[in-house]
Order: sequence, then structure tokens, then C-alpha cells
Amino acid sequence: MSSGRTGNPRLAADLPFTEVDAPPAYARQTGGSVAYLAVVDAAGTVIGYVWANDGDDAAGWVVPPGLPPRGVNAGASWLRALRSGKSRGLTPTAVLAELARGANDNKLSHVVPGSLTEAPSLAALQERVAGD
Repeated sequence: MSSGRTGNPRLAADLPFTEVDAPPAYARQTGGSVAYLAVVDAAGTVIGYVWANDGDDAAGWVVPPGLPPRGVNAGASWLRALRSGKSRGLTPTAVLAELARGANDNKLSHVVPGSLTEAPSLAALQERVAGD
């Protein structure tokens, strides 16, 4: 049965939708090899790997499974560094080179010195991280 009340008209109104440009970003996938760096937290625990591939203008962040929320949150600054590099017109590996020199190190996390390595594919890196 109805109580005789009508619903709130604001809940039935059409919402305006305004499309905006997203910030520049590298592609998140690549079929080629990837260069990557290990990133650790203040305690030395690996919290992720930042990777890059210039051929596909791709770069991203791979997180180890089971990482606690604090570690996941610390990874946000590395994703921001990638976005910043893209907005400055840098190639993905140029951003990686900056990061290898400590450009994004902070008290929560830093690049492992000398960790710049290459994997044959993004899938191979992801498998390696899942196996650690």
C-alpha cells in the first residue's frame, strides 16, 4: 500500500554530465620488454616495481600480492611520478632514469639503488612479483 507521499523530485531529476579531459597517462600494457626498478618502504620491504617501455609509450606499477594497505598507499607517489613525467613529455624510460637517480624518494619509500633491471615482458615481471 502507498502512504500517499510522493518521492523526492531531486532523486528523479536528470543529472548533468560534463566530459573533461583526463590527465596525460602512459599506456598500462605493453607487448615488449620492460625496464623496471624495485621500490622499498622505510623498513626495506619491497612495496612494488615501477616499469617502463618506450615502444608502446607504456609505464606502470606492479604491487606484490598480500601487501598491507600502508604499502599499497605508499605506491601512490610512484604513480604520480609517472603521470608527472608524461605531462612533462618524457619517454617512459626517461622517467624511470629520473626515479633511479632518487627523484621520487621520500621517507615512506625509495628506489633500491642499482635495481634497474629488464624483463622480457610485463607478464614475466608480473609472474616474478607473484612468485616472490
